[in-house]
Amino acid sequence: MMQTLHLIDSSLYVFRAWHSVPAEFHDRDGAPVNAVYGFTRFLCEFLERVRPSHVLAAFDESLVSSFRNAIYPEYKANRELPPAELKVQFDYCKRVASALGLCVLADAHYEADDLIGSAVTTSRAQGLRAVIVSADKDFGQMIGAHDEQWDFSRDLRWDQAGVKQRLGVRPDQVADYLALTGDAIDNIPGVPGIGAKTAAQLLAHFDTLEALYARLEEIPYLRLRGAGQAYVRLKQYREQALLSRALTGIALDAPVPATMTELAWSAPNFAALDALLEQLRFGPLTRSRCRALTGAG
Repeated sequence: MMQTLHLIDSSLYVFRAWHSVPAEFHDRDGAPVNAVYGFTRFLCEFLERVRPSHVLAAFDESLVSSFRNAIYPEYKANRELPPAELKVQFDYCKRVASALGLCVLADAHYEADDLIGSAVTTSRAQGLRAVIVSADKDFGQMIGAHDEQWDFSRDLRWDQAGVKQRLGVRPDQVADYLALTGDAIDNIPGVPGIGAKTAAQLLAHFDTLEALYARLEEIPYLRLRGAGQAYVRLKQYREQALLSRALTGIALDAPVPATMTELAWSAPNFAALDALLEQLRFGPLTRSRCRALTGAG
């Protein structure tokens, strides 16, 4: 039986809590902590259900300082930067995750996707399987033979076959697929006019984006609806497609723990946990739930 490393796309769940939990929770200094409260509840539910042997919580440090911004300054430029009060809450969320015994990672140069992808690669070499806790389709490219992605909120899980069923391409084709379709959420341009179905059909025929452009002149002769128009678009936007490909691939060289010991779910400093929960002014129910998780009772 393979051991499992659970990797949490934490920023996703912080933002969800920020938007869904009423702004009625405040710390001892009067600052809002609604996102922290929602994220803590999510973490408690996750840890209660899973009791993971190895777990990583990865956070996005910045929306504007990733290596992708150096490649394409407009990357994620359509997103509003988090307000100051949410930045404070992100720091609290990291502290809560750490206090609950999780390995916490954040990096100004690499996004949470890259930290998770790099940790998956490192842990796979040490015989662990990965369960990526996220709804983000980008992670499809990281799903190996023994791995899963888990949309925790909807309690939906999928493996390699599930990636193919959802996107129409294999995991190793996901980055090429996204380079063709673009991604409005991350402001990745892709190739205008190439939708999900056409991108999947093209990759089914050519296998890779590189091979597609090496054999571009074949496209008008494919039995593909709109083949002529697709050819014109792909030729016109070749550089944009290749730029997009530089953005859609998850980096596998981000700084992550080298050994699985560092990723093991560990017992925290109970005094530090209690002090943090006191500062957050969380109620006795949440406090006892956190302490029960850590074995403090």
